[in-house]
Amino acid sequence: MTGEDRVHHTLAAESLTLAYDDVEVARDLTVAIPEGKITCIVGANACGKSTLLRALARLLKPRAGTVLLDGESIQRLSTKEVATRLGILPQTPRAPDGITVADLVSRGRYPHQSWFQHWNAADDRIVAAAMRATGTIDLAKRSVDELSGGQRQRVWIALALAQGTDIMLLDEPTTYLDLAHQIEVLDLLVDLNERDGRTIVLVLHDLNHAARYSHHLIAMRGGALVASGSPDEVVTEELVRDVFGLESRVGIDPVAGTPHVFPIGRHVNVSREHDAAV
Repeated sequence: MTGEDRVHHTLAAESLTLAYDDVEVARDLTVAIPEGKITCIVGANACGKSTLLRALARLLKPRAGTVLLDGESIQRLSTKEVATRLGILPQTPRAPDGITVADLVSRGRYPHQSWFQHWNAADDRIVAAAMRATGTIDLAKRSVDELSGGQRQRVWIALALAQGTDIMLLDEPTTYLDLAHQIEVLDLLVDLNERDGRTIVLVLHDLNHAARYSHHLIAMRGGALVASGSPDEVVTEELVRDVFGLESRVGIDPVAGTPHVFPIGRHVNVSREHDAAV
């Protein structure tokens, strides 16, 4: 299915208060996810990024406020309705022991099965297309347990693709990956967005990666929304200081032309003086 053929869905949140038991994690969050764009949620550790993503995916019920999928409260939709419109890749997904790549990716088709609609040739084609798009087709018969971190992430993204949703939510998909595999996964997400017009929302720790690979940023601090907009609008020295408690200089990424943060640590001047003395 091409971007022109795909039915596009919308996702937003109004006045969310989010909590785990009695501990309030986020409050008064109102966001609109741009359709057909890549949105990154950024902020310091424990600021509520993953909690917001879990609420958007209906994995966490808000204490107050509403998540809207196609203008309807996501809590009122059936699990199957949500699963055919929105796919989620959690931070640390777990695969059954010994499962092969092909079997795991095939599970993305489960929301489309019913007592009157069983597995068919179309499902085979969709699974194969998802593995081709993620470069995992040659891994089809291998056990997921045997794969490298980068390979496993691509397999999980293939599963989300096989689910056939217009909206994909990913919680820190580059965590635990080396730099080459981080870029590999981010490039893949850009490919999926540009080819199919998929709406992609991801949590990232690396602000420079977020600025380079996203169209829209949501910055959080202490469970509250601090800023949202394009990377050019959001990534400033003031925001880095406010959100991360870090002094920096913001310049231009010489490759992508996007904002690039240069942190100022306590030993920058010491290092320069040492170099000058040598």
